[in-house]
Amino acid sequence: MPYGFHEYPPRFVVPRIEVPRKEIASSRRADKRADGSGHIEDRGAAMLELSILGFLHEEPLHGYELKARIQALHGHIRPVSDGALYPAITRLVKAGSVEQRTEPGSGAAARRVLSLTDAGRAALMDRLREPKDVEITDGQRFFTLLAFLRFLPDPAGQVAVLRRRKAFLDTPSSFFHRDGERMRAEQAPDPFRRGMLRIARATTAEERAWLDETIAALEDRT
Repeated sequence: MPYGFHEYPPRFVVPRIEVPRKEIASSRRADKRADGSGHIEDRGAAMLELSILGFLHEEPLHGYELKARIQALHGHIRPVSDGALYPAITRLVKAGSVEQRTEPGSGAAARRVLSLTDAGRAALMDRLREPKDVEITDGQRFFTLLAFLRFLPDPAGQVAVLRRRKAFLDTPSSFFHRDGERMRAEQAPDPFRRGMLRIARATTAEERAWLDETIAALEDRT
């Protein structure tokens, strides 16, 4: 679920708060991490690129159609702006993962059609097969992964991803602690925190049940 807490309700939305530009810039820098090669990767950009590769794996799309699909997947958490989407497309084109062509539009302007290359399909399979830890533990990123996991052709590979998520959910956690111990819903001092913990507990239980069911079904196919 969103924000890295596996007990958060999947559709919990934080109210919009105006933050000074300096703090926004600092937060964006803090959201970047270096991988083993020393490359700096913006986590939000990485998931946007995964969404582009995933939707183009289904079929070629015009830019506005692609944006609409990504907006439907992510928009309730974070709006998808042209300023983020089109630079991501450009990076994938330069990397050889996406190709673009133009075709006549309904009016005078031509329309750009995007499609996945063989290199792009390989890149998508790599991302689905070996997701980063944050793509397992952060709920919104994991949902993005789930949206395209069916494209991974190997059921054993799909199971490996789901088992990583299940191992994370099985690790005890809570929003609140008291005297060094995790606080349960029944111990919360007010109805609002009790609500958070009850909803989180129910959501986590439902996800665990789905994971067990899906893992068993996939293993029957191997």
